[in-house]
Amino acid sequence: MDPSGLPVSALEQALHTARALVLADLASGEVAAADVVSMVEESVVQRRWWVEQWPDGMAYVAGLVAQDVQDALLERYGRWPLCPVCRSGDPHALDVEPELGPDPHWVCHQAGVKVAAVGTLGSATGGARSS
Repeated sequence: MDPSGLPVSALEQALHTARALVLADLASGEVAAADVVSMVEESVVQRRWWVEQWPDGMAYVAGLVAQDVQDALLERYGRWPLCPVCRSGDPHALDVEPELGPDPHWVCHQAGVKVAAVGTLGSATGGARSS
């Protein structure tokens, strides 16, 4: 239930969960500044409309919000999150997989490994700065 005592819709619950997961990953990398949080909020608004058009996509919202924020950060600041697995070579960002599916994870394509589920990046990086 929300604070007004009304039941929270499945859509709102999925959006709140997606927001929380992506904010947790941003905070673990110390990149959750106000303008970055605004990027998350903008994505949530866009994804609310998207799920209203395609309700079967509700399970994909967390991965899509993560990708939206990653893309917005790339345009403004650079790659995020940087791969904590590959210690040599050029720094590179992790990708979200599946691109359109449930249970999204951050993966390193160069090492071919799942690094962390979206929302748990801090456990993979030790909370280290990833931007």
